[in-house]
Amino acid sequence: MAKHKKLEDYRDQIEQCVKCGACQAHCPVFGEHKRESIVARGKVALAHALLNDEVKLDERLVEDMSKCLLCASCFDKCPNLVPTDEIVAAARREITEKQGLSSFGKVLTTVLKHPRLMNGLAKSGKAFSSLLFKKVPEQSGLRLRFPAPFVSRERSIPEIAAQPFRESHPEVIPGAEGKPTVSFFTGCMINYMYPEIGEALLKILKFMGVTVIIPQDQGCCGLPAISAGDGATVEELSRRNLAALSRHRVDAVLTACATCNEGIGRHFRHLEGDYATLAEKVVDMNVFLVRQGLDRLLAELPRKEVFQRVTYHDPCHLRTQGITKEPRALLKALPGVRFIEMEGADRCCGLGGTFSVYHYDTSKLIGARKAPGIEQSGADLVATACPGCMMQLQDTINHAGLKPRVIHLLELIARDLPA
Repeated sequence: MAKHKKLEDYRDQIEQCVKCGACQAHCPVFGEHKRESIVARGKVALAHALLNDEVKLDERLVEDMSKCLLCASCFDKCPNLVPTDEIVAAARREITEKQGLSSFGKVLTTVLKHPRLMNGLAKSGKAFSSLLFKKVPEQSGLRLRFPAPFVSRERSIPEIAAQPFRESHPEVIPGAEGKPTVSFFTGCMINYMYPEIGEALLKILKFMGVTVIIPQDQGCCGLPAISAGDGATVEELSRRNLAALSRHRVDAVLTACATCNEGIGRHFRHLEGDYATLAEKVVDMNVFLVRQGLDRLLAELPRKEVFQRVTYHDPCHLRTQGITKEPRALLKALPGVRFIEMEGADRCCGLGGTFSVYHYDTSKLIGARKAPGIEQSGADLVATACPGCMMQLQDTINHAGLKPRVIHLLELIARDLPA
């Protein structure tokens, strides 16, 4: 049975924090509120005090621990590599064990644990979309949801898909002999809200002759439950995904979502054993496609006379793994794209999963810092490699009154491939 570390298990790493303050420059939440208890070293100090029974588990401490995007930007820049995101997640699990889940957390994790319930809710939402959603700019591909519990009335969200992606395809899609065999971990947002991303990946992999397996019994990657502090649900989802992704012998497990890559990649390594073994096969689609030489194949396609100006946003969960060159290599090779680097491409968009539900006002402020770079780039499209970032960026663009539309990188590649 998978077991997460307790907060006590991080004591040595907590004590490695020398309070240098380097994290201040890289924490998106601190950038908005400038409170010491919000920044990484403040949270580490709170965790240390909690371990030593020097503070009470009161409302203020719970609030401070909730104000973290788990983006790992602080860990990425920490001279002592103190894993603040893991420490915060462990603290949230301890809080949940002692105080229980919030109302939203209970609803969220109940849905995540029951795929049939999730399917039913998605289909019901689609059926009643005319009642649940109000249109926002047509070019955005999003709607504004008013009556949804826990979701801000100002939040733009994608329209629910008419049919989940996994229900639209067989489990095994054969490719060419001698080519790799991969499993595709779809995640929740591609399955229920952005099936066009999955369709784009399938077109690309077919073009490359890759055999694709889409495990029908896979579930959520677990990151939303990690964010909510529900360790039991994370363990249940981890066991389910381990079983689903281990049934077939594959060369790689592909993700087209930065968050999912974190959930079944980096997180699985922490669980060790069979989980860590599987995690070694988890590959972000940008990395896989470049390894397979797709950027070179794209560069050989005839250049188009009419092109679109495209910029790129780095999802935190890819940036902190050093996955920044591969998506740009693919974009620059596309025959119908003129790539433009925008200022602040590596700046967090402010989603942070459940963070944007609990702290939407702060999430919106963080997202707003992306708007000037997007506008100054003059781009027609903002490409990225994370459905969550897509939703947040389009919400930011809508609030700023800008014209660009957000798109997944895979959709651009699929568009330029021969039919």
